Amino acid sequence: MQLSQYISDLLYRYDCVTVPNFGAFISQTVSASLDDSTHAFYPPKKRLSFNAQLQTNDGLLASYIAKVEQISFEKATKKLHKQAVNLTARLNKGEIVQLKHIGDLELSEHGTLLFSPSYQVNYLTSAFGLDSFVSHSIDRQSKDKVAPILVSSHGKKRHYMQYAAIAVIALGLGGFLSSNFYLNQIEQHNALAQQTAAQELDSKIQEATFVIDNPLPAVMLNIRKQSGNFHIVAGAFRVESNCDKKLKQLLNLGYNARRIGVNNYGLHQVVYDSFETRQQAQTALRQIRQKEDRNAWLLIKQLH
Repeated sequence: MQLSQYISDLLYRYDCVTVPNFGAFISQTVSASLDDSTHAFYPPKKRLSFNAQLQTNDGLLASYIAKVEQISFEKATKKLHKQAVNLTARLNKGEIVQLKHIGDLELSEHGTLLFSPSYQVNYLTSAFGLDSFVSHSIDRQSKDKVAPILVSSHGKKRHYMQYAAIAVIALGLGGFLSSNFYLNQIEQHNALAQQTAAQELDSKIQEATFVIDNPLPAVMLNIRKQSGNFHIVAGAFRVESNCDKKLKQLLNLGYNARRIGVNNYGLHQVVYDSFETRQQAQTALRQIRQKEDRNAWLLIKQLH
């Protein structure tokens, strides 16, 4: 089974791909950057990391394998379990596990799992086709050049040229003064028109103002629309009744939870909440992982 290829395929569309009983590969968007020392420009990308604490089967990888290999979900789950056992055994033997286009995994001397991401593939689809390039600094030098003034010293032609130059300067100065005068007139006219319009608007507002002797008390409703493309996933369930049970549990806990439909693998998804920005979602995700479930993860998806 080409495990690395399956993980790589999903990283283009999801921020978290979990290998059950082994760990999760997480991607985070990084903005475009400039290396001042080499003058190299790098496009935006997804930076990969590995979290060995996230081992719960969310069904994403197993469902994808089942679809590609045309096998059942249960069989795909068993194959994943064998892969996880095999990877763990290789690491315990001191081997370096190389996952193509993803990175290398190895155990340190103290038993810590180390991950070295691969930089061969950019999983940020919006930056497809962009590559790094080097642009050398530009040395600008200021060179002030003064055009020489040629003066003829022969006969009457010199006087005619002087008179013509004076006439051109006079016409230009006159046109400049006339233009400034005209612009000032326009500004004064516009200011007067704006003042008149403001006075008429104030009078209309005053005429339309009225007072209610016994106004009804104001009713304040605190309703937040469920919107945004950043969703904190609580779980994905093949059985719809389990999905409803999870939704009811989250609502009782006070979360703005909802169902966001069935994904491409036939699983019913439930989210804690949805947010407009990545920063809002990541802040809420940290709190939920600390308080509720450390396996909660962020899904970026535009809902129709």
